[in-house]
Amino acid sequence: MVVHIVMFTFKDENKALNIAKVKDKLESLEKSIDVLRSIEVGINFNESQRAMDLSLYSTFMSEEDLKVYATHEEHLKVVALIKKVTLESRVVDYILE
Repeated sequence: MVVHIVMFTFKDENKALNIAKVKDKLESLEKSIDVLRSIEVGINFNESQRAMDLSLYSTFMSEEDLKVYATHEEHLKVVALIKKVTLESRVVDYILE
């Protein structure tokens, strides 16, 4: 099993609206990308300086499936939106044994 985690910091302009929109778009990917085994999207409530605004936790059966997801047309549409409304992101991918 492959785990893919991404965290995002959003721009201040329309922040709450954009976070909600991205969360909805990310969660909808489960219906359109069959290699996506599970997805969990969470909105941060921690006010620490180190905190980020939104996190994505998703799982795949293999690294190849993660690559299919990364290049899938529906995923790329969400990525385009994310790039417009975020300041930064961080990612980690690992194999869960």
